[in-house]
Amino acid sequence: MAIDYNKKRPASSDAGQPPPAGAPASGGVSLSKVTLTKSAPSISLTKQGGAGGQLRVNLQWSTGTAPAKKGFLAKLTGGGGGGVDLDLACLWEFADGSKGVVQALGNAFQAPYQGAPIIRLDGDDRSGSAVGGENMFIDLSRVDEIRRILVFTFIYEGTPNWASADGVVTLYPAAGPEIEVRLDESDPGSPTCVIAMLENKGGELVVNREVSYIRGGQADVDRAYGWGMDWARGRK
Repeated sequence: MAIDYNKKRPASSDAGQPPPAGAPASGGVSLSKVTLTKSAPSISLTKQGGAGGQLRVNLQWSTGTAPAKKGFLAKLTGGGGGGVDLDLACLWEFADGSKGVVQALGNAFQAPYQGAPIIRLDGDDRSGSAVGGENMFIDLSRVDEIRRILVFTFIYEGTPNWASADGVVTLYPAAGPEIEVRLDESDPGSPTCVIAMLENKGGELVVNREVSYIRGGQADVDRAYGWGMDWARGRK
């Protein structure tokens, strides 16, 4: 069901999942990559020289046996051959107080919903066959318009089995090192994983690792992080 955002914006779409609730990479220092961990969860894009131009957020996975990584939207079910439709998304809030969601669900592929986007999603891979995974682009030349962006992924169809996937999210700024967040924890009862928060703190754009599993859908992410939006069940 497509949503016409030229009209008054309706309640954002929730997948309706039933609720039941700067550090170096390990093994050495990399000047081209920073891995956020529990002990060192944050990095300033501004101080790293990356708070400008276009930021690409990429989501991928591998089985650990394949020589190359595949799109993160491939099979997450463990051993049964069944697949899932897993989507990259974000909640956003801008400096003017506007807020919403960017996701394939409800065809909300960009924000703001009219005009030049600050955030855009490149598409919806429903099969997991895209080698490059899913990508979200954030225009950091307009960082003054951004208050906070919460990046997450949710399973639209299929059974969550996070432990079977070597999930990794990589942020590619226009300048400075790439930033890696590994989904190295799991909760088989949770169809949603909150990955990272990008927050404007007095003009400084900070990325914070979350890796928080939510036993529910987008509305539950909203409640956990205090976004304060209205939600309605949606579909593609």
